[in-house]
Amino acid sequence: MKAILQRVRAGRVTVNNEIVGQIGMGYVILLGVTHGDGQAELKKLAEKTVHLRVFEDDAGKMNLSALEVGAAMLVVSQFTLYADSRKGRRPSFTNAAMPETAEPLVREFINYLQTLGVKKVASGVFGANMLVEIENDGPVTIILDTAEL
Repeated sequence: MKAILQRVRAGRVTVNNEIVGQIGMGYVILLGVTHGDGQAELKKLAEKTVHLRVFEDDAGKMNLSALEVGAAMLVVSQFTLYADSRKGRRPSFTNAAMPETAEPLVREFINYLQTLGVKKVASGVFGANMLVEIENDGPVTIILDTAEL
């Protein structure tokens, strides 16, 4: 699994002109699933996400985790994180898991974030064409890949 964590002041996902998920301060998480991903990967990624210390303390240092600051999270499934653009001009997406595999893992990832103590978790709509609005804070953008954790 791969995730792009963007620390935000606010985030929102709209599908067909309807807001389907929005948060205030926290993370917008762009989440990709690949072949072979399962419970171990989603737990490892979720635990790293909630405990990563990239929120500022009173001294202005990135020293606090999402749990410590009460951050909300907006999870947006994004198969394009597994794009392979090494050959030609059109990316290949064969490294992305098929929807029937990826969708349940995305739902379980969201549920596990809540189990770990995240009070508000919102999401986009799996497989939909989404408008994602991100009000970056910092900007702080962290790339996590379970193959490297």
